[in-house]
Amino acid sequence: MPHTRHTSEVHHSHRAGWLRAAVLGANDGIVSTASLMLGVAASDAGHSALLIAGVAGLVAGAMSMAAGEYVSVSSQADTEQADLRRERAELDAHPIYEHQELAAIYVKRGLSPALADQVAHQLMDHDALGAHARDELGITDTLSARPVQAALTSAATFAVGAALPLAVALIAPAAHLVPTVSGASLVVLTALGGLAARAGGAPVPRAALRVALWGALAMALTAGVGHLFGTVL
Repeated sequence: MPHTRHTSEVHHSHRAGWLRAAVLGANDGIVSTASLMLGVAASDAGHSALLIAGVAGLVAGAMSMAAGEYVSVSSQADTEQADLRRERAELDAHPIYEHQELAAIYVKRGLSPALADQVAHQLMDHDALGAHARDELGITDTLSARPVQAALTSAATFAVGAALPLAVALIAPAAHLVPTVSGASLVVLTALGGLAARAGGAPVPRAALRVALWGALAMALTAGVGHLFGTVL
């Protein structure tokens, strides 16, 4: 019988938290800043006004992303901690019931009652709260909420993303500013969508196309609004 070499399976769930924040931050940085600058450009504002709008959008957007992520993920973390405190109290007050509850979970997953009881007993002897957090509450170290990490990642990636259209606007000729900024932004958005999909183990073409289409729609709508108000005012 030929020898089969065992290779470790590759999973991507451990990247979920930071990957979500990073992709959201960079994508929003590019789309919102590029759209803002294209809207200003379409209103026939001067180049200096365009750059001021871009810088203001970068700073305001980065702070908004950081604050939003921190508040949102902090709420999730507070909920997780409250659940863990409640579970710890229940383990202290009703250990037999908690053991039966954990065993019942394993029976539902396909173990025989006897084996489920044995597994629950051994896991609770090792780490009762950890076993209940993982199998009853769905809380793990890999997927637990990290507010500071999410906030810093979102702010940093937003700033990096927003810096792209701003840099293009600095070097692009005034006559070709709109197509250059929009084109460069769409190229990077497409690459970002594909990179995020690859890092997360998802299909690359669909993710890249999805990001590019939404980015193009946002820039087109904002440019249209800028042109309309620039004409009226």
